[in-house]
Amino acid sequence: MLLQKEYTNLFDDVETHVKESAKKLGASGAALFIIHNDKIATESYIGKHSNSTNARTIQMNSQFHVASVRKAYIGFAAAYAIYNGYFSIDDPIRKFVQGPHLPAYEGVTIRHLLTHTHGLNIVDGMLISEYIPGESWAYRGPSIDLLTSIIKKTTGKTVAEIIHEQVIEPLDFHSTEWIKMSKPHSKITSIIRDADNRFWTETDIVDGSGMNMYVSAQELALWGYLHLKEGDWGGKQLVPKEIIRMATSIQTPNRKLPMQKNGFLWFVKDTNYSFNQIGDKVPKGSYQLLGYTNVALLVIPEENLVAVRMFNRYGSSEGYNYLDDIRSFGDTVYTSSIKSCRTG
Repeated sequence: MLLQKEYTNLFDDVETHVKESAKKLGASGAALFIIHNDKIATESYIGKHSNSTNARTIQMNSQFHVASVRKAYIGFAAAYAIYNGYFSIDDPIRKFVQGPHLPAYEGVTIRHLLTHTHGLNIVDGMLISEYIPGESWAYRGPSIDLLTSIIKKTTGKTVAEIIHEQVIEPLDFHSTEWIKMSKPHSKITSIIRDADNRFWTETDIVDGSGMNMYVSAQELALWGYLHLKEGDWGGKQLVPKEIIRMATSIQTPNRKLPMQKNGFLWFVKDTNYSFNQIGDKVPKGSYQLLGYTNVALLVIPEENLVAVRMFNRYGSSEGYNYLDDIRSFGDTVYTSSIKSCRTG
């Protein structure tokens, strides 16, 4: 194991927060993993893989469906492609795509796809442009399909293949993988969802392969730690710093506009807005990704900290305010880290 364990009760409030959120959500299982000052400060495994009587308990290697948190891996693959000269961040996407949607692609660049400022949306089965690229922000699905297809077309590799080659194999990860939902294994947690929510959104699929991404809390935290350390792994530069810096710094084309800022799909903290998904107390320069299964990966470079929370709940229960909860999670993590620094 790369990191030593040095457990502390200073993050007890974060663990309480995760347990309370799991209860509000109706999740059968949850996990928390915090790396602070290059040590494992907290890890907690709560509940079971499902509501079945004989369900497996949540363990270190339990894998959760991470939903949109997989965008951290897609952003990495895009940075890898740019770093290696396969395309440039401001290349127009019309350079790489064909078909009936060319009018909607007008003015859209790779940068717009990566920062959710592309303006593309599907309405009545048609791809349309909702606004001038770069002039607003909206979290829409078409950009992910475009990015993954452009990455594959230019590099000759899928996102999954790039991540496996560049990260999973060198780091010897065993609980980070893409699998078909029809073929789960014992480490996979079941998804708790409402009876009327029987579909999986397009954004759960990567590379058009029909596979979803499942990761353990530990390996998701270590993935965040690789970013925190700008590609350094135990004193070895496993990934070029430039790849990580591209992915985790603000790349939004017009930083003056009052909207969410992004790196390569990561939410990056800039200024507090009413619609921020990162807590108000969390310092500038922190970055985070969230998933519809209520998974969160938060990196706070100022505090040398990575925090991961996992739930096996798809969507939200009635009365649960997701935005308030995720902001509160980040703020609790940050205030606990400050307390830790003062105590240390």
